[in-house]
Amino acid sequence: MYVPPHFREPRSDVLYGLIEHNPLGVLITHGRNGLDANHIPFHLDRSRGEHGVLACHVERANSVWQDVSTGDEVLVVFRSTDAYVSPNWYPSKHEHHRQVPTWNYLVVHAHGRITVRDEESFVRRNVALLTKTHEASQPLPWKMGDAPREFIDTMVKAIVGLEIEITRIVGKAKLSQNKEVRDIRTAGETLLAQGSQTIGAAMCAAADAKEQETH
Repeated sequence: MYVPPHFREPRSDVLYGLIEHNPLGVLITHGRNGLDANHIPFHLDRSRGEHGVLACHVERANSVWQDVSTGDEVLVVFRSTDAYVSPNWYPSKHEHHRQVPTWNYLVVHAHGRITVRDEESFVRRNVALLTKTHEASQPLPWKMGDAPREFIDTMVKAIVGLEIEITRIVGKAKLSQNKEVRDIRTAGETLLAQGSQTIGAAMCAAADAKEQETH
């Protein structure tokens, strides 16, 4: 991924937070059958390895687990938010007209080595962790024990686990940081007014940060 210095996000807590709040990643592999991309929810364990470990599961019918070999290098892409930015939102555009449209976004690329985990204990634990995490906000959280045991046993046998040791993590926050503070802020406020809360707030925070740097 091309990351100009002004768009680079080096803070690990921000990168891990983006993954945890946007766990549906795109797993990109280059196995025996060539390039492949699968959209999969991941569980991140920050405490393991130098950069953390990602865990997920796929249907046994999905050939990705047979197409890769343990130790293969893979890439997982996580995206938080994005938005089109019109040059009309920049105050400076109305003065010199030297602005063009752009698209802003927040993404994390997690590079790592994959391990196929076809053990029932791993699969059950991964399903339990994902369920516990994403059911936590429900009024009456669902748990695996709510379903008949034989049903869960059948479902577990139909999936295969994958584990990715992260070897390198790269974050990009493209928030118009290469523009003037007033342009960043006004564009961010425009997005907030349009309902794009996440990226609008991120742009306003980027404007604050740039303003502090110049004082």
